[in-house]
Amino acid sequence: MTGRYSRQTLFTPIGEAGQQKIREKHVLIVGAGALGTGNAEALVRAGVGKLTIVDRDYVEWSNLQRQQLYGEKDAVDRLPKAIAAKSRLSLINSDVEIEAHILDATPEELENLITGVDLILDATDNFDTRMMINDISQKYSIPWIYGACVGSYGISFTILPGTSPCLNCMLDSVPIGGLTCDTAGIISPAVQMVVAYQTAEALKILVEDWAALRGKLVSFDVWTNQQTAINISKAKKEECLSCGKEPTYPYLAYENQTKTAVLCGRDSVQIRPPNRQHRDLTAMKEMLEDKGGRIEQNPYLLSFTVNDRRMVLFNDGRALIHGTKDKSEAKTLYHRYFG
Repeated sequence: MTGRYSRQTLFTPIGEAGQQKIREKHVLIVGAGALGTGNAEALVRAGVGKLTIVDRDYVEWSNLQRQQLYGEKDAVDRLPKAIAAKSRLSLINSDVEIEAHILDATPEELENLITGVDLILDATDNFDTRMMINDISQKYSIPWIYGACVGSYGISFTILPGTSPCLNCMLDSVPIGGLTCDTAGIISPAVQMVVAYQTAEALKILVEDWAALRGKLVSFDVWTNQQTAINISKAKKEECLSCGKEPTYPYLAYENQTKTAVLCGRDSVQIRPPNRQHRDLTAMKEMLEDKGGRIEQNPYLLSFTVNDRRMVLFNDGRALIHGTKDKSEAKTLYHRYFG
């Protein structure tokens, strides 16, 4: 072990033995936005052995205020967040194996990605994906750390399958919905606080110091100077369909998957085709050239702007329709221009 981690190994709860454990572990981060980039950088600097990053979006100017791995060129080039994050993280620590996946985190995709994963970190911006992560965690007995923030408020909870209540158990007793960054905005200190809680819990799990885990749901507001830690162990339900005695993992069912979704913080709708596809972006560009719009392309996506609507098509057939929150309108535009 080089001196790179000397200050971390001097910390007694980690030490040389804990550092070796960190080096042997594989973490999956779902989402490469504010929470995802913060957690990814902290874990890569800490020397995690392997990091897998999944994200469906690309870098935009509004991300730069709080998503710490990205720069202006990433926004200009509209680089997929997973790709831009991997590029930056590889410069920070070349010893860490980093996988980047540009995709929507569906149950099928998650099941393909969790082989060998020791921990899942929630860095998503939507409730549906969190519930899928929760069911994947329970089905395969992989710990995961829930985290969310909006405005100046943040919340986090560590979920251990078979021990703690799961997110489905908590639905009736914990306010985990409500405002979004679209309606309330967000400030970076709230992001960093959630990242700190998530990363601290992640390190405890990676070094297998289970007794040190918080065991409580923590929430805070950095603007109004409020903080609470709630013991929710009694929220665990034997009849829970995700973690109870007879689990059915309802959020992994196809009919519960979101086919269209309004994206957090933007007038944008994601369209996901029923089956994963491979779209030839160059061929699509040629088809669109007589449609009268503006076309931009990079190796990962094709952007087509007509009037005040910008449509971005990915290799897997997904599209982001910008300039509307109307799902019907978004579907119409998708089929009109992308087939």
